[in-house]
Amino acid sequence: MALIVQKYGGSSVADAESIKRVAKRIVDTRRAGHDVVVAVSAMGDTTDELLDLANEVAPIPAPRELDMLLSSGERISMALLAMAIHSMGFEARSFTGSQAGMITDSQHGAARIVDVTPVRLREALDEGAIVIVAGFQGFNRDTRDITTLGRGGSDTTAVALAAALSADVCEIYSDVDGIFTADPRVIPKAQKLDHIGSEEMLELAANGAKVLYIRAVEYARRHGVLIHARSTFSSSEGTYVLGEGMKNPREAEGAAPMEEPIVAGVATDFGQAKITVSGVPDVPGKAAEIFKIVAKSGANVDMIVQNVSATGRTDISFTVPKADSAGALKALAGEQTEVGFQNLVHDDQIGKLSVVGAGMRTHSGVSAVLFEALSAGGINIEMISTSEIRISVVLRDTDLAEAARTVHTAYGLDGDSEATVHAGTGR
Repeated sequence: MALIVQKYGGSSVADAESIKRVAKRIVDTRRAGHDVVVAVSAMGDTTDELLDLANEVAPIPAPRELDMLLSSGERISMALLAMAIHSMGFEARSFTGSQAGMITDSQHGAARIVDVTPVRLREALDEGAIVIVAGFQGFNRDTRDITTLGRGGSDTTAVALAAALSADVCEIYSDVDGIFTADPRVIPKAQKLDHIGSEEMLELAANGAKVLYIRAVEYARRHGVLIHARSTFSSSEGTYVLGEGMKNPREAEGAAPMEEPIVAGVATDFGQAKITVSGVPDVPGKAAEIFKIVAKSGANVDMIVQNVSATGRTDISFTVPKADSAGALKALAGEQTEVGFQNLVHDDQIGKLSVVGAGMRTHSGVSAVLFEALSAGGINIEMISTSEIRISVVLRDTDLAEAARTVHTAYGLDGDSEATVHAGTGR
């Protein structure tokens, strides 16, 4: 008998029929003799619809009230799912984030989990109930307010519950069959991976892969949680995300571990913008001034390139999420005289392509394959960034999909048949 935590995203519980299908899968797991804890997202596009409604009522919604509003979506899902399970003859109890002991800091809209005290969940499990928890939300002890966790919050909820309850596995369900070598919507011949290391998954998630969110993967790696990414819409085995020292559950006992592939996957990201600060005085400390200003605006800088100095001035380009670019531009413009740069240029027509693989550490020629493939396709590179297991390039957004297909093929990652996408959003 195992303790299994399952997470179902919005597309998995989009309507009544979907909720009943999810309920049957949960009940089947319970019938197999396992204890089950479920983290559930809001139905379909509920969160986006609530956000739109809030913006119609108030141009800048109060953060506390916005969290109160958005957290209602998951409460609807959890109650309906518990009702569906009851109708199948099994006891289910639903809990909000605060009832589940999901303690966070006080940052509305992007709270971070500081503790999990699942006392009521453990009591319900001991009494034979299936536990349903509203994802994406928590509770701050100091303010006694409801908080929400931001993007990927339900994934993070599930992993945090799995860690706190010492679950055997955390199953993350979405509308694809697992983790692929690329987004199957962009590259139909992407192959499903049997397993992937948490370090590689972190890089893919940070660079555009949407099947798992980076905060959830990082939490799982830090707390030793085994993640199994699966599809709500099929019974096929998914992809295991293995932390350091974890054994692949599919490997036979005593079998020697297989060597990791050189390249695990190709990620694409259309959500970046490039800011160029031109005519910066080429003296020590100016880059520090610029990035302090950007940091204070709340923008998260990704890639940075500084041009060769000419006539005592230089240009510094960097990328940030599109949603952060307006704030960064405004903050920099306000300090232009103090810093002494000449101009700001904003470009949101870019895309980022990343190649990720733990095998890069020990194999030469990985970058050569990438650059040769892009050159053969006539695709221009604007920026380059690397880590031990990743190479990222910035391109025109109109070139990104074709570049990804070209590079995927160049690394021999194409499968023989097209991948199945059951719903179409990746969540």
